[in-house]
Parts: sequence; structure tokens; C-alpha cells
Amino acid sequence: MNDYAVKFLVKLLEIYSPSGREKEIGAFIADEMKKLGFKVKIDEVGNVIGEVGNGKPKILLCGHMDTVPGYIPVRLVDGKLYGRGAVDAKSSLAAMILAAHFSADKVSTGKILVAGVVEEEKSSKGVKNLIKKGLSASYAVFGEPSGVENIIIGYKGSLRLKITCKTQTGHSAAPWLFENSIEKTFEIWKIIKEMRFPNEDLKSYFYSVTSCLIGLKGGGPTSKVPSKCEALIDIRVPPHLTCLQVYNEIAKKVAHYQAANSKVMIDMKIVNSTEPFETDKKNPLVRALSSAIRKVRRKTPILIRKTGTGDMNLLGKALKIPVVAYGPGNSSLDHTPLECIDIKEYISSIEILQEFLKKLLS
Repeated sequence: MNDYAVKFLVKLLEIYSPSGREKEIGAFIADEMKKLGFKVKIDEVGNVIGEVGNGKPKILLCGHMDTVPGYIPVRLVDGKLYGRGAVDAKSSLAAMILAAHFSADKVSTGKILVAGVVEEEKSSKGVKNLIKKGLSASYAVFGEPSGVENIIIGYKGSLRLKITCKTQTGHSAAPWLFENSIEKTFEIWKIIKEMRFPNEDLKSYFYSVTSCLIGLKGGGPTSKVPSKCEALIDIRVPPHLTCLQVYNEIAKKVAHYQAANSKVMIDMKIVNSTEPFETDKKNPLVRALSSAIRKVRRKTPILIRKTGTGDMNLLGKALKIPVVAYGPGNSSLDHTPLECIDIKEYISSIEILQEFLKKLLS
């Protein structure tokens, strides 16, 4: 098993597949899954979906085929396999495919779906299409680098706002006569940054709202007071709140500021949003995966709640089922020139997923 598993992952890494260019890797995965006995289809956006087994429960193992741009030559050095996607997240996808294959004749009942989705790093087009087409499952695991002995049970939501301030312009030699749109935008940003929300745990980055100014565009000709400024703000939302609740609280503050600054025209829009998601740590999915980690690694797994946002959020909210993220690798290597996976950890993750499937489907 080990030799084939490594060769399979090497091939995945050799196929360069930045978001939007997954056709080649999708065709390879589909062909390989057919050889392994999966029933396979490729949907209209390029997702590859394979299934083995029959009946219920239905387990979805979902990983993404795309990577961020930037090819890394594939090489094996001191037991570590380097390549773009080695951590994020081709090793997770490979482990899921192989674990499902090796488990197919060992489970008494149930169906295993393995989906390789497109554009996770860009637009989530792949997962959104699975949801749109009515995909159903009892449980789901999304392939992301949690570390082989860890399980990700939650991600914060993401609310991205665009705020535009407009003012009357005039000569910058007499700034006291005019409102400066850049300065006014910063005043609004300061209000948002210092806001507190219901039931926040300010000692926890996961259970509190955090805001980051990620873009600022303003100014114009020299010697003129800026009359327009745009700010892009990334707000991360904890699971006890919704994006709409956070937006409404911010809108109240902005409206209050607008009332006190009648010469400033303020427009606030939602650019995009993804709801937060946290799965119950006591559900059968978490228990089965935790038990598998203990059996294979002889260690108690750590349950992780991440401050980022992922496709796991979309799956969990849409399907209304327990979802976790799991996969080998050190996430601090994501998107870096040093991206690599420890081969022993990769092989171990396959064994853990096999044991997990056996426990959940027996």
C-alpha cells in the first residue's frame, strides 16, 4: 500500500493545478478512481465524484484539487515530499481516496462518497455546485491540514464589507473648510474596530469578533482635499453570531455616525459572507475519528477551532450535518515555497481514515 500511496501523491503534485486549471488533475483522479473500483462522474464545473458501497449512512470525504499559484518542483528529501499542494491539500485528498478504496470491502453497510472539488482557493465554486445539485450525506470530512493527530471542529464566519465615503473637495491649503474623505473613513474604521458584540469571549480569538482593514483606496490630484475613499474590511464572526447580526450592529453604528456627520455621504455594502460553523464535539463523527486517531497514533487527538473560514462552513450549514476538517500536514507551510508533507504522517492519515470509516460504518 505504501509504495502505491506515495506514487499516487507524487503524480498529484506533478500536475500543476492552480484554481481554474483543474481539468488535467481531475481527469487523472477520475481515471485512477475507476481503476480502484469507484463509480465515477465529473460534473459540469469539473468536480470529480466517486462512490463505493451501498446503503446508509452515507459518508462524504471532500477534498480540493486546486492549489494557490506557484509551482514547486516535486522532490523527496529526508522522508518529506515537496510540491505545491503537498500540505494544502493534495495529501488529504489522496488519503481520502485511498482510505475509501481500502475500506470498501471491510464495511458492513453504508456508502462512501469521495469528492475532489475545484476552486476552493478562489471562489468555492466546486463545493457550491455540490450543494446546488442536492448532494446529501449523513456525515462529512473536509480534507485540510489539521495535523495527523488533530481534528478541526470549527471555523469562524467571514463578513467582508466595502465602505465608501464621499465629501466635497477643495484646496488642500485650506483643509479646515472641507471634510476629508480619507480621515472620515478612518474614523468609521476606528468605530468598527472597537465595537463589542453580544456574548463575546474577549479572551478567545475564536469566540470573539475580529476586524481587519485589508484595503484602502482614496485621494486624487495634488493640492485637493480627498473627496472619495473606499475601505475594504474583513470581519471574522464567531459561531454564536450570524453575519447578518454582526452587519446590523455595524450598520447601527455607521448610521449614528452619519447622523452626526451630515456632510459625509456613506455607503456600506456586503461584498461576500460565509456563516461560521462549529460541530458538536460529542457527535458520532468526532467520536469515531478521535477513536481512530487514538488507535493508530496512541495519542489523544486535539480538537481545534480555527479563526479562518473554509468550505467546511458551506457544507455544514447547507447540509445541516456534522462536519469536521482533517488531514495530514503542518498548515503553517500552506502557500509557502517550502510546502512539504512528511511521508510517514501521510501514510498514517490513510490508516486513520480507514479505521474511522470502519468504526462509523460498522
